[in-house]
Amino acid sequence: MDYKKFVYEQKKRDKALKAKSTQVVVKEIRFGPQTDEHDYEFKRKNAEKFLKEGAKLKAFVFFKGRSIIYKDQGQILLLRLATDLEEYGKVEAMPVLEGKRMIMFIAPKKKK
Repeated sequence: MDYKKFVYEQKKRDKALKAKSTQVVVKEIRFGPQTDEHDYEFKRKNAEKFLKEGAKLKAFVFFKGRSIIYKDQGQILLLRLATDLEEYGKVEAMPVLEGKRMIMFIAPKKKK
């Protein structure tokens, strides 16, 4: 077999594999520790839409300045979001505080 034909076949195989693979999309939703009810509902609906489209969801609470003292409110907010979205996705990582952000990941449920 000649080398150019081998390289051509290799590129063809790589292209076929790339076409079959799926790209993982991560959408973000940002909350504050004292997010109001209407704002929460609006963001929950967007999160629901993202999960239905098949994108992963990164929900986080951003603590500005001294609002870091409301860590418990941020965690309650994220856990509430997780329970509201449990029919559309499952929690991949529980809320974790990283610096001034409390982050949680939700992955979409597989379509049947």
